[in-house]
Amino acid sequence: MNAQAAPVVKKKVSTRIPITYVVALIPVAVAINYLGSTINGLLFLPLFLDMIGTAVVAIVLGPWWGAVVGALTNIIFAITGGPISLPFAACNVVGALVWGYGVKAGMGKKYWTYFVLALLAALAVTLTAVPIYVFIFGGATGHYADMMTAAFLAMGQNLWVSVFSSNILVSLADKIISSFLALAIIEALPKNLTQNVQLPESTGKMKNLAWIAGGLIIGILVTFLVIYTGK
Repeated sequence: MNAQAAPVVKKKVSTRIPITYVVALIPVAVAINYLGSTINGLLFLPLFLDMIGTAVVAIVLGPWWGAVVGALTNIIFAITGGPISLPFAACNVVGALVWGYGVKAGMGKKYWTYFVLALLAALAVTLTAVPIYVFIFGGATGHYADMMTAAFLAMGQNLWVSVFSSNILVSLADKIISSFLALAIIEALPKNLTQNVQLPESTGKMKNLAWIAGGLIIGILVTFLVIYTGK
């Protein structure tokens, strides 16, 4: 008689990310947000660049960890630069939730759906920002977008439409660039940290870089549109 083969027991692979990664990545992501915003201010760009780290953490660790990064970022901005940034923490949190849950829903599997996710993040952040601009700041905060708001008001649009129109243009450029810069950062992270993240399948290093570069170029073109509209 043949001895009965012992059943093969498959080990369940844990999808939980070690807390050491969480502790290490969140401060770095906040620093990336701060650096991006600082560079944006120094170069007088019509963007924000304060949610790149938020996107990285929301995609890799999950939406609520990304929300923590977003909230911490704006709290630090408020401490170092004044309270004007504090209400906009809601925008950073909303962006994190859209990126995080969007990738969980499968929108990160292909580059074109990831691009659509960037557009959705831009829309969600704008819808969150507009009431803050209007109710708390009267429609202006000293950002580049204020010039576009003034231009739309001069064309006869009401305040809500003017603030939305200017903010959505800036947000589209900003979130496209931020999304693809975040993707470039994620590509450089250790594979064991990103192995369970639903991102576009690797098609070769050069092709991946080409897709990322393409997304950044589209974002830059929208930025030029913003500059032209603000003139």
